[in-house]
Amino acid sequence: MKHLRRSFLGKAAILGSSGALGLAGCGDDETTPEPEQDPIFQHGVASGDALVDAVILWTRVTAELEQVTVTWEIAEDEAFSTLVASGEVTTNADVDFTVKVDVTGLTPATSYYYRFAAEGEESVVGRTRTLPEGSPERGRIVVVSCSSYAHGYFHAYRRLAELDDVDAVVHLGDYIYEYGTAEYGDIRSYDPPHEIVTLEDYRRRYAHYRKDEHLQAAHQRHVFYTVWDDHEFANNAWKDGAENHDEATEGPFAERRTAAARAYSEWMPIRTDDPLKIFRKFQYGDLFELFMCDTRMWGRDEQAADKDDPAILDPERTLLGDDQETWLFDGLVGSTARWKLVGQQVMMAVLPLQALVNTDQWDGYTPARERFYTVLTATPVNDVIVLTGDIHTSWASDLTPDGVAYDPATGDGSVAVELVVPAISSPGLGELFAEVGSEIELDHPRFKLVDLVKRGYVVLDLTPQRAEASYVFFDQVEAEEAEELPPRKVVVLAGENRMTAG
Repeated sequence: MKHLRRSFLGKAAILGSSGALGLAGCGDDETTPEPEQDPIFQHGVASGDALVDAVILWTRVTAELEQVTVTWEIAEDEAFSTLVASGEVTTNADVDFTVKVDVTGLTPATSYYYRFAAEGEESVVGRTRTLPEGSPERGRIVVVSCSSYAHGYFHAYRRLAELDDVDAVVHLGDYIYEYGTAEYGDIRSYDPPHEIVTLEDYRRRYAHYRKDEHLQAAHQRHVFYTVWDDHEFANNAWKDGAENHDEATEGPFAERRTAAARAYSEWMPIRTDDPLKIFRKFQYGDLFELFMCDTRMWGRDEQAADKDDPAILDPERTLLGDDQETWLFDGLVGSTARWKLVGQQVMMAVLPLQALVNTDQWDGYTPARERFYTVLTATPVNDVIVLTGDIHTSWASDLTPDGVAYDPATGDGSVAVELVVPAISSPGLGELFAEVGSEIELDHPRFKLVDLVKRGYVVLDLTPQRAEASYVFFDQVEAEEAEELPPRKVVVLAGENRMTAG
């Protein structure tokens, strides 16, 4: 990406196809060039948590100063001839020199362009979009999760940056991974090279990720709605600990959790007053409502030891916490939208293979899952689509409460559907399992799509009549070039609470 060292009112510039700004003229050939310096805006720009009239704009500056003044502009056009708002903010080491601006007074369902300037340099131009009001005829979002830098290249982010007809990107967590170099994947190396534990560690890891050109391009092109999962903290984390956190050598987990949440709040374009409280909802007119939940850190009790642990059946254990559970259930019951999208981290459907029981998922908290189903059936609440990440594999399934018969011919018994999306780059089960997904689909008809190997993303198209999910896969992520494979699709018709293969 090109960078331009000038003020907003300085030399003329043109907007390239990538959205970056480049110099229009060539300078004096006789002039001795200044020594090359590190660019101020090394980590690109981003936007997130858009509302009908507001959006968070984000960037970070790299400068050896105690404090930096940053100017921002937002406009209706790429040339910035129709300026909507502008301002000035300061940043410093207390927030790792990140910048977050909550721009208000915007128009619903409108695309905007924004940029920053500091110390004589201008950032690339980002594009963002506000939410609509009223009754939109269509909404189109991309759903992603699980980007292990060490396991390969971010082909899905590259492709997202090329898509124009997308309203938003929903990221379901594992945006970063906490491991050291070659501890989990060895295609690419990490900075810092060791497992991250401290605030400085987490900040450096986000900075390392955000230098990836494809991740930068995806943020530059689309507004993001994000939640974390475990690897933004530590593997299989819960509210008071994690599977791979050793307090004897790594200190109290509470300190690590606070550090990780603070770095996440600094580096992500998220709107929250409490860095640890990230569950929130967004209204896309009366077409859909998006509930972004935290099944990882806010209220999760410790995982059961194994599938035979009686704790699995304890009704007091929770994934959400009592307050978040009430917030979600009340929100679902009171929603006036056609589709209710529940963005969360771990698989809700019962795994069809007992050998694969994962107590980190809803399988390990079965009373909590039944409480969710009870809310859907008692009211009832229809047209719920659960969006899930975490497990690096793809599953599209009907959801049925325990003890309720499921008719594969009609879908009777299903109360909602779940889309478990593939990983950006994190590893699936390997090529030995390439055919197992098809076998599961045949043997367990509530699963309409299963892929245990390939990485990619999901495009979810929503209209008042139907929801169509396209699973887009790549042939590999280990090399810098990859082939995009033909998508697989599933469809949910309004009012039916079940899905069919597309």
